[in-house]
Amino acid sequence: MRRRLVLLAGAVLLLLVVLTSLAVGSNPLSLARVWHALVAPDGGEAATVVWDLRVPRTLLGLVVGAALAAAGVLLQALTRNPLAEPRILGISAGASLGVVVAITVFGIGSLTGYVWFGIAGALGAGLLVFGVAARTREGASPVTLALVGAALDASLGAVTAGLLSADARTFEEYRFWVVGGLTGRDSAVALQVLPFLLAGLVLAAVVARGLDSLALGDDVAKGLGTRVGLTRIGGGVAAVLLTGAGVAAAGPIAFVGLAVPHLARYLVGSDQRWVLAVSVLLGPSLLLAADVIGRVVVLPGEVSAGIVTALIGAPLLAVLVNRARVVAA
Repeated sequence: MRRRLVLLAGAVLLLLVVLTSLAVGSNPLSLARVWHALVAPDGGEAATVVWDLRVPRTLLGLVVGAALAAAGVLLQALTRNPLAEPRILGISAGASLGVVVAITVFGIGSLTGYVWFGIAGALGAGLLVFGVAARTREGASPVTLALVGAALDASLGAVTAGLLSADARTFEEYRFWVVGGLTGRDSAVALQVLPFLLAGLVLAAVVARGLDSLALGDDVAKGLGTRVGLTRIGGGVAAVLLTGAGVAAAGPIAFVGLAVPHLARYLVGSDQRWVLAVSVLLGPSLLLAADVIGRVVVLPGEVSAGIVTALIGAPLLAVLVNRARVVAA
């Protein structure tokens, strides 16, 4: 019953945050005007603000927040590392390199153009990590994945830095993306990455039960009938799809994939199916709340959502870790 109540509360919270995202900004609107603009747009100021500015970034916040939070759940379960997040497997670095290559080599200057390169880079990095780890003596174990991912992250980061230092134009274009945020993106970006989100979430739901067994160790999981290899591969592919979609669309936004799974686990326990479901609701809530705060904290300017999530996520994670230690004691 508690888990169902938490899930319901998460859905209500997400609805409230979505409404706030549509209403709050440098030009605040009442909920009545927002509703009228949504159901009966008349071409006026309110309709323009809602449909052209706030609906696209709200839709993108829903997609990216859910993707990064779900990816964090999967990566923490697969690596058995509570600090795991999208950077741990080099996926974010792969997306960054893909974006830089798109700008430098192919001269692409629009986000809708280089988002595909970001997704391709993330998928390539994820597949490379799992391929290299699988060929080691221990196979794709949690420790091996973390080590290979850290090495790839450093290597790809060095290549990206080299390309940026050689081309000022690329750096200027890349700087807009790498800060991480929802501003300047239209609905086309969210629709581009939506299929990857849906595929990743479906695959994550399929392997979620097996992830509970993996937490007990490979030998115990095999004894319980879990197909360890397939579960790990399925979870890895899902994490790569979700991370690639989220990072390519909005940049490497910090702490959503790290803090949200811990909060969900604190609220509903360690059952990965429930953790995944609650995280998919809390991730967008956190990201959209950060975006709203960024809109109003330094009016008439804005602070990127990626900066605000780091400021919110760091103390949130510290509080969760501290409470976990108290409970354990």
